[in-house]
Amino acid sequence: MGKTYERIDGRLRTFIEEQPLFFTATAPLAGDGTVNLSPKGLKGSFAVLDELTLAYLDFAGSNAETIAHLRENGRITLMWCAFQGPPNIVRVHGHGEAVFRDDPRFAELLTRFPDIDPSLHGLRAVIVVHAELIRDSCGYAVPYMAYEADRDLHGKRFAREDDATLSAYFEKKDHIAVSLDGLPGLPLPLPPSSV
Repeated sequence: MGKTYERIDGRLRTFIEEQPLFFTATAPLAGDGTVNLSPKGLKGSFAVLDELTLAYLDFAGSNAETIAHLRENGRITLMWCAFQGPPNIVRVHGHGEAVFRDDPRFAELLTRFPDIDPSLHGLRAVIVVHAELIRDSCGYAVPYMAYEADRDLHGKRFAREDDATLSAYFEKKDHIAVSLDGLPGLPLPLPPSSV
């Protein structure tokens, strides 16, 4: 049976921090809008900031749906599931925001990710999530799968970009500045980093 938690600590925090993969889900307010579900990985790009606050690094990607939805309504769900060990699924429902590179909080937030070099991945923002409902469930139907390693392709692709070329890359891509549903996405040109 699932359980509701008041905070992210102890065994729950350990489980979350040990998972090499998690998923984010967001949606616009419009009933016919596009629901977005994204996998997130890269060791060191996720952090539990405190018992009710989590954050992850938002890197260059195919679109900016999560950012657009957070800018519109802030709703987000994060999910982790055990692919090894005892079965478990943890969901954190809450409100989030994209802290962009020119935000005064950006530099301090980056210190919470000491095990990754964000310059290799086209860092766009830090997504900060404030937990409102924390629940787990059994995960009995989740298959066993082995984690081998992070792929190095993302870092190889975006390590060669600087602020100007990364901004130009984003400006050429569909659904970066504006979401699939026409919502404001990533501010372009890309704000300069405050670090």
